[in-house]
Amino acid sequence: MTKFSLKNKVAIVTGGGSGIGKAIALTFAEQGAKVHILDFNLDAAKETVAEINKINEKGEAHKCDVSNQKNVNEIIGNITKTEKINILINNAGIAHVGNVEVVEEEDLDRLYNVNIKGVYNCIKASIPSLKNGGGVILNLASIGSSVGLNDRFAYSMSKGAVLTMTYSVAKDYVNDGIRCNCIAPGRVHTPFVDGFINKNYPGKEEEMFDKLSKTQPIGRMGSTQEIADLVLFLCSDEAGFITGSNYPIDGGFVTLNGK
Repeated sequence: MTKFSLKNKVAIVTGGGSGIGKAIALTFAEQGAKVHILDFNLDAAKETVAEINKINEKGEAHKCDVSNQKNVNEIIGNITKTEKINILINNAGIAHVGNVEVVEEEDLDRLYNVNIKGVYNCIKASIPSLKNGGGVILNLASIGSSVGLNDRFAYSMSKGAVLTMTYSVAKDYVNDGIRCNCIAPGRVHTPFVDGFINKNYPGKEEEMFDKLSKTQPIGRMGSTQEIADLVLFLCSDEAGFITGSNYPIDGGFVTLNGK
């Protein structure tokens, strides 16, 4: 048998239209899973599904606003009419730069609605199916969940909540056979990072990319595939003894900076 096989598993990946979510979705497909992509950008979700279908012909795209509970309930409810969910990946999220003085109320509300309420909505909608035979919830937290980051007040607040939600769900549903973990990435090279640098540092793109890369002791950003491979392990049967845990994947940022 193949290690880390997801054959006959059904997975939901939020924000699977690009970046880390896309890498997770394609990696799951390569291991045999059927993957439902839930993304606000339906065109991006369809592009990921087109790549999935070249692998195993078991991908489906759904336009979804994770902050809208009615929308989430409708989509996941339709999926679970015919399928049992085995894996839920809460990857959809948004970023924000600024300290508490520059964070406006609408900024805080937006971060809360997507990064916190979105995770809550998807977990709540998926629990009934996951309880039927067990399954895995994997949340995307951040290094900002556990250490202070400059100018990341609202973002760190939201990702701190993701971490504690993980612990709470793991505790409440361990007897239902549901494992719940999260990972805490450092800087990962995604199209979002490139766009952020291009927008904010025109003419200095290469310099800023190098500077941001070196904030991690290992000297570079992570790749989306490296993140996806850790997620694959934690969602596989080989990780069956792991729940209620937070896994940093950050090039040594949390433990080695300043030492």
